[in-house]
Amino acid sequence: MPETSHVVRVSGVTKNFRIGKIEVQALKGVDLEIARGEYLSIMGPSGSGKSTLFNMIGGLDKPSAGKVFIDEVDIAQLDAYELAWLRCRKIGYIFQTFNIIQVMTALENVTLPMVFAGMNSDATVKKGMRLLEQVGLGDRHSHKPFELSGGQQQRVAIARALANDPAIILADEPTGNLDLTTGEEIIALLKRLSRERRVTVISATHDIKMLNVSDRVVWIRDGRIDKIENREELSISIGKIRVRE
Repeated sequence: MPETSHVVRVSGVTKNFRIGKIEVQALKGVDLEIARGEYLSIMGPSGSGKSTLFNMIGGLDKPSAGKVFIDEVDIAQLDAYELAWLRCRKIGYIFQTFNIIQVMTALENVTLPMVFAGMNSDATVKKGMRLLEQVGLGDRHSHKPFELSGGQQQRVAIARALANDPAIILADEPTGNLDLTTGEEIIALLKRLSRERRVTVISATHDIKMLNVSDRVVWIRDGRIDKIENREELSISIGKIRVRE
């Protein structure tokens, strides 16, 4: 597949949930293409369908109708084993709550996806150390989460997300539990890694600062894509967004 191709393609995706006797349509026919190496932010109010779309792209849920393609593979057609393989090899996940394992060191957390992928132990240690150095934590490899700050824990999570050289990093509110300065550092780190490794970063976020590094912003409202804007179309200042006419 050519390097210029889209790494994610969402086609006519709908998603329905049943809450008691009421059926809720969270997504109402979403079409979206995301290029390889792109930094894309998905924005929208609570209940807009933002998180549902994020979960569809990550293979964490299946659409009621429509298709989601990762490298032109329809992930809804994969069995449980194939889907687990795709998640392990193609997608790195970063969560708001870090989701790193408390009894493991930073290095052990980073190498865990490599172990699941079958890499030998010597190779995992070398690669894990290299990744920790890339996120500025080479000297903290033996520390456990309770010995690390929130920003350091998120850096461990980013290094873990890169462990198997994924094509896509899915970042769910990656700055949500961080202070302003640390959040800015994490955003800058994600942008740098995206450029250096040509990884597609897809972030579901409420953080306006994230827009400043995004190539495109997808605005979700009432289960549909309201608009898609390129970075240069946005004028961003503290506390508000102005769209250039």
